[in-house]
Amino acid sequence: MNLPAEKLTLIRTVLKAQDIDACLVPSADPHLNEYLPDHWKIIPWLTGFTGSAATVVITDSFAGLWTDSRYYLQAEDQLRGSGFSLVKTQVFQTSDFTGWLAGNLRHGDVVAFDGRLFSKTRARKIEQRLTGKGIEIKTDHDLISDLWTDRPTLPVRPAFDFPVEYCGKERTRKISEVRDAMKEKGVRCHLLTAPEDIMWLLNIRGSDVRYSPLFLSFAIISEDRIFLFADKARIPRELLELFIDLDIEILPYGDTGKALAELTEEMPILVNPANTSLSLYNSIPPGVRIVEEISIPARLKAIKNKTEIENIGRAMVKDGVALTKFFFWLDQNIRADGITERLLAEKLHELRSRQKNFMGPSFPPIVAFNEHGALPHYSETSYSETIIGPDGILLVDSGGQYPEGTTDITRTITTGRPSSQQARDFTLVLKGMIGLSTVKFPLGTTGCHLDILARRALWENGLNYGHGTGHGVGFCLNVHEGPVNISPSLPADNKTFITPGMLFSNEPAVYREGEYGIRTENLMICYEDEETEYGQFLRFDTVSLCYIDKTLIDTSLLSRHEISWINSYHREAYEKLHPFLTPEESSWLKEKTDVITF
Repeated sequence: MNLPAEKLTLIRTVLKAQDIDACLVPSADPHLNEYLPDHWKIIPWLTGFTGSAATVVITDSFAGLWTDSRYYLQAEDQLRGSGFSLVKTQVFQTSDFTGWLAGNLRHGDVVAFDGRLFSKTRARKIEQRLTGKGIEIKTDHDLISDLWTDRPTLPVRPAFDFPVEYCGKERTRKISEVRDAMKEKGVRCHLLTAPEDIMWLLNIRGSDVRYSPLFLSFAIISEDRIFLFADKARIPRELLELFIDLDIEILPYGDTGKALAELTEEMPILVNPANTSLSLYNSIPPGVRIVEEISIPARLKAIKNKTEIENIGRAMVKDGVALTKFFFWLDQNIRADGITERLLAEKLHELRSRQKNFMGPSFPPIVAFNEHGALPHYSETSYSETIIGPDGILLVDSGGQYPEGTTDITRTITTGRPSSQQARDFTLVLKGMIGLSTVKFPLGTTGCHLDILARRALWENGLNYGHGTGHGVGFCLNVHEGPVNISPSLPADNKTFITPGMLFSNEPAVYREGEYGIRTENLMICYEDEETEYGQFLRFDTVSLCYIDKTLIDTSLLSRHEISWINSYHREAYEKLHPFLTPEESSWLKEKTDVITF
């Protein structure tokens, strides 16, 4: 059984046999990770669609796939002939598959899904949308495992210790900080379902997920013990001995729900419903008080400590060297035959791999030429054999994982002479990036307060982009990490403000469908600025290091302040990168970072 259409027929047979009218299949694993182990890549196996976000609805006469606009062209191509149809919604539209269910199912129909793969938050939304319609919801149906006969196994590679020389804080201190916060919140237990929270808390890493150094596990923290639910055989003896000293007990990975079911009313527990599966949430006995909130480690790890910040600077130098060598190589070879998007992605990976301790990419790289750049998440699964020509716009969005930190950077360059429209678009995006980079703001500010700074120049010229401006970045963890971001949306959690030590991306953009895309992205860290009678003020410091293509800049659109920022940024990039370059590369970078005159 290889074709999606054949799998669809089999699922419909199962639905009929079990009196199920509709089933839901998400792009998810039991941890609700962004990037999935092969074992949990159900939607690619079922439909052929390989994008990172999707939900499928199957009935006896309908099979639809919901994803976001960044994947529309990819989905249309990959779903062709599969029996599945792409369901489109408008940018920022709130209607999703739940609206389809509410509008198309009838009184008495049954909806089924695997509660391990839906968060409590998401399951609530389904229940709320279908309330009062007489539709039964079954949340314990795994319709896939028996059909997927050649399913990849779960990861088997071991966890490894993550030294304090990188992370800057001992396990004991982190555990104490979490327990102190638990006391403040009046809870005696804390469920951790996001592996990145556990990696941070226990100073370990793994390789279970392609783009994030995660070891798949759950944990429950009590007042005096930690229960780590993982495959004990995958934890090295040295780590096990350290864990014993810290009263960390290893229990089978699959026993998390069983342990939760043993909680008593005297054990109130802190749970994040957004990344806790419905199955685990429902394992908690009804009499136990549940405090729903973002996890304590998620808040603590968002604020990087001094050692982490110093290491992030080292990671940015490594990444900047690789990127400089990449763009130098491209400049020297642009007119050679056979330079394609795929070849460039491979070349960039090769150059990053030469950097000491490189652990792998932090997300699927985007190398997009001309009209492909207008797709915000054009990915390696979509790469064409289009030749990178001498007159076009090339967008490169990529990142790496290093023990010293996680990187994410986008540069847009021209391979020839840009048009006036291209230069204008590029410069308006650049103005937005500089505006956010240089803002000074009071403590207590959220990302939605600052987002306008990245969009103002675009809005003034009737332009916009349909994604957020910035996301949090983990430390040798996930490239996309909360709990804060920079976007037009109001924060779901009003208790989390931008705080010194937080690491963000800054990536305004403009996309012209069928023509090109332009995005300029740096990472920046929040620091304290001055304190006045009006309170403490904060600022950002840009940490990414890579030249900005001056060929695309229309200086007539820039202020003296903006030109000064570019010159200062280029001076820093050159000073930090040129010692690691060849004389030819260094000379080339010097020209790329020469001063722009007023």
